[in-house]
Amino acid sequence: MSVFTAAADQSLCAPLPVLGDDVLVPLVTGGEVGYAALDYAASAPALKRVWDDVAAYAPYYGSVHRGAGYLSQLSTDLFESSRATVAEFLGCRPEDQVVFTRSTTDSLNLLAAALPADCRVFVFETEHHASLLPWRDAHVTYLNAPRTPAQAVATLERALADREPYGPALVCVTGASNVTGELWPVRELAAAAHAHGARIVLDAAQLAPHHPVDIAELDVDWVAFSGHKLYAPFGSGVLAGRADWLRDAEPYLAGGGASRTVARRADGGVDVEWHTTAARHEAGSPNVIGVHSIASACKALTEAGFDRLVAREQRLVREVLTGLAEVPEVKVLSLFGDDAPRVGVISFVVEGWNSSHFAAALSAEYGIGVRDGLFCAHPLVRTLLGTDPGEAGECGAPEAQPGERSLNAIRVSFGAGTPDEHVERFLRAVRELVSDGARWKYRTEDGRCVPDRGAAQV
Repeated sequence: MSVFTAAADQSLCAPLPVLGDDVLVPLVTGGEVGYAALDYAASAPALKRVWDDVAAYAPYYGSVHRGAGYLSQLSTDLFESSRATVAEFLGCRPEDQVVFTRSTTDSLNLLAAALPADCRVFVFETEHHASLLPWRDAHVTYLNAPRTPAQAVATLERALADREPYGPALVCVTGASNVTGELWPVRELAAAAHAHGARIVLDAAQLAPHHPVDIAELDVDWVAFSGHKLYAPFGSGVLAGRADWLRDAEPYLAGGGASRTVARRADGGVDVEWHTTAARHEAGSPNVIGVHSIASACKALTEAGFDRLVAREQRLVREVLTGLAEVPEVKVLSLFGDDAPRVGVISFVVEGWNSSHFAAALSAEYGIGVRDGLFCAHPLVRTLLGTDPGEAGECGAPEAQPGERSLNAIRVSFGAGTPDEHVERFLRAVRELVSDGARWKYRTEDGRCVPDRGAAQV
């Protein structure tokens, strides 16, 4: 019988159908197996509902906003109704704007370009690089990794209290860590920021797919997330929140769509009046299909019952943590402690194993896709591993032999589309690899640990 009880399954929803749930992959030891996609934190598989909605729209594809034809008008209505759907999904306030971008990274770079002059930015070293790096033209204060949620709030309050002069300020914080999956005290951090006259942007890339996000309830000024983590295809993202800084900033991209009027001057120059709406930062022909897919994903999660999806995922989180705790050689990485609330993102290391070797064996011998590396959060992973947080590193595998101490980690992540069997197979694979070792020889190739196809089975 499955380790997941029938009673629990009856009280929770089934996994949502996703693309790729019937894909077979070859095993290096022979034969094929259904692919276990356990790398949701990098990119979640698209929901079949989303793909069906995109396919239904595709024949009606047309340019938006400026076309007189039926398909252009239909596409414009779809584009703008998608904006309204996303705003509702995020609990936006009436005065908030929803700007469509390419990704979370693009959203935060857009906000960085819209910062007022002399703005100070406060960001924890624990952030993904998308949140850590865009603030190059601002005065940035990097905050040390906290070890409790309360310490995070206290650290931010001290940093804000010490800032001089009291000009514009922005706090950037994740909602759920892309490394540990741990939930951050967003509401408390927002209160601290606002008490000191600062604003706050929430990186919800890892939170929005796993947990409802409500801008008004959390009292954050902006939210950023990516479609490809929210069960939609690549290439679309969202920045939603307060309009004033965005309205006052130069357009993120200059071009058609961002401009309201353009006229030549007598001296040969050009006068431009820019839009004051979200269109100001959406120059060019927008990714209508990407925007539609995000809205479709928002509807699918809402209609499935997000609370039920969260409950099911939390059951999987408990099963994975319990299973990993039964293997003494495995160490789960955590900032806030083993009991800290988290979404379906868990990173760990295995004593005596290079993380890239372990991840390669999971893939080649069990058909399980996880992620190994530093997860584009180098300072955080190095802090968690007890190495120098300032040490340079790469997101890929280091040049290391199997069995050597790993300088990176393994991340398993899952969500609304994960079947129970994938989690069961993962835990079984961890136990077998630790107890019996890999059944194949591996080598390093272009910075990746891969099966040695010329070698015999171990």
